[in-house]
Amino acid sequence: MMDDKKFNRYFSAFILIGMAVVTVLVTAIEFQGTETGRWMLVVSALGSLAGVTCTVLSANGRILAFLFGLIDVTIYGIMCLLGARYGNAALHLLYFLPMQFVGFFQWKKRGAAGKQEVKARRLNRRQWLLFSGIFLVGLVIAYFVLAAMDKTQAAGVVKWLVLMDALSMMCNLLGQYLLSTAYMEQWYFWIGVNITTIIMWVLTLRQDPSSAYATIYVVKYSFYLLNSLNGLRIWYNLSRG
Repeated sequence: MMDDKKFNRYFSAFILIGMAVVTVLVTAIEFQGTETGRWMLVVSALGSLAGVTCTVLSANGRILAFLFGLIDVTIYGIMCLLGARYGNAALHLLYFLPMQFVGFFQWKKRGAAGKQEVKARRLNRRQWLLFSGIFLVGLVIAYFVLAAMDKTQAAGVVKWLVLMDALSMMCNLLGQYLLSTAYMEQWYFWIGVNITTIIMWVLTLRQDPSSAYATIYVVKYSFYLLNSLNGLRIWYNLSRG
């Protein structure tokens, strides 16, 4: 029977190779089908490869994740800005970017170095209540702020694309904080990030089929979702000690 470490190596290789192959194929297909925005496709592809490397390393508790994360969040933030996803643009450029440095030094304090995994921990009941309250209040505020900024003519009581943006934003905020401080519960928020972001970019494609680079992000976050499920399993074991 395959042991845990061997499974993690094979699964990580599957995510990395699968993401690389799909990204190259999608980029090549979209590159042939559009005359404008080709540079966006190439840059988005490079950022996606850095991002999936970051998530695989973070799932395995490796501090090198923050180097690849620095590349990923910079590129993704710029792409979100160009795609009018202002919540995620601000999130990545003003929060995620500096938090890569915070996380690096926090993980070093918790024993992460080279191939040495970070010492993970868990939230207690009081902390769970605190973070749940912050999430709900923040979600309401983020939705109304982003809805006021939204320039589209979306019909209905709820602007679903804006809601997905707000959900993704709040899950990212709390997920990044818990990642930087090495809490296992970060993975619940990353799963939420991945599901809502997939929906957000699918809706973007429906509204504007010419947003070819959005296809890459649908693929990217589908792989992220698989990795976050495995990350939850790994960090559950890391935090047991």
